[in-house]
Amino acid sequence: MSEPGSEPWRRAQATGLIDFGRGAALPGGGFGWLDDNGRIDPTKPCPLYVNARMIHVFSLAHLDGAHGAGELASSGLEALATHYADAEHGGWFSAVDLSGQVVDPAKMNYAHAHVLLATASATAAYLPGADALLEAAVAAIERYFWSDEEGCALESWNAGFTESEPYRGANSNMHSVEAYLAAGDVTGDTIWHVRAMSIAARLIDRYARANAWRVPEHFTETWQPLPEYNHDRPSDMFRPYGTTPGHSFEWARLLLDLEEATAAPLDWLLEAATALFDTAVADSRDRDGHPGFIYTVGTDGQPVITARLHWVACEAVLAADALHRRTGQERFAAAAAQWWDEIDRYFVDRKGGSWWHELTPEMTPAASTWSGKPDIYHAYQAVLFPSLPLSPAAAVALGA
Repeated sequence: MSEPGSEPWRRAQATGLIDFGRGAALPGGGFGWLDDNGRIDPTKPCPLYVNARMIHVFSLAHLDGAHGAGELASSGLEALATHYADAEHGGWFSAVDLSGQVVDPAKMNYAHAHVLLATASATAAYLPGADALLEAAVAAIERYFWSDEEGCALESWNAGFTESEPYRGANSNMHSVEAYLAAGDVTGDTIWHVRAMSIAARLIDRYARANAWRVPEHFTETWQPLPEYNHDRPSDMFRPYGTTPGHSFEWARLLLDLEEATAAPLDWLLEAATALFDTAVADSRDRDGHPGFIYTVGTDGQPVITARLHWVACEAVLAADALHRRTGQERFAAAAAQWWDEIDRYFVDRKGGSWWHELTPEMTPAASTWSGKPDIYHAYQAVLFPSLPLSPAAAVALGA
């Protein structure tokens, strides 16, 4: 049996994740929400961000040689062009049901960022129709979500793009950085890298630096931090109260990607990536006598939600891997090795397939935040990215 985190182990995991994800394909195109055993959960809608993530992952898998992955990504593109597309107002609806009927007409930056990422990856994979959808995604984001005045992305709109939410979120802007880097690499338009840097400068070099390297997650429309936001709903799936160490790991990786992608990178990017990583480790590890990473901490750094989420472990190992490659410091490689062992021991579901999305502090399966296993995006990237350079984006690197 190969060592957890080694290339043979990661290749085997990649194959297993893709095979599990195949079960999400719907007869009418697009993807459903998978339960613990890889069957579509009929009680769940089909969120736009899940469809986009599946397009992205299957595009990468197609470029990596996985049989049938291109057809699956194309199925997601077809759903994007039909079920999710708003022919009247533009953009894409947030969720449809299993028959393709709209159940959430809101227009969210979080989901649109994933559409940009997905269509960029599909375009790099030369999938039919992807380039037109990428152009549509670029147009929607430039018209409705990107703000030159703020140097960041707006959060959401109603279906008709007439009312914008008076809230700004670090989470959706972080995923905008990821998507903008991919869009810049695929289209060759460096404005996307400039925008990614603008977001990072505000949220990390300004706000996280001033907040002891914890990323403030919630803001007013004038970018005033809201430290008590969702105090009464601490486990909200996308806007949990407090700060999220997993996002700090994700930011650390993205800052190094941004540094590598930038012709004249700024000195603070590596400094910030290292500080975010170290603070996230201090906040999330060894807090309650159990292994793994706790999910959220309050403004004082004290634990709030102590569940262990798979995506946090994924981003932690990727951040450690990226920092090791960037700095050569052995402490990052040692951390990654330890955390791969935990992923292999606790998160990999050898019976049902894929990885458990949530565990208790005792490292047993739980579902207080997540239901089922709808998302192979984080896990697939975790096992793929260590074999790729930090830049360009994964689809471009695989295509080369």
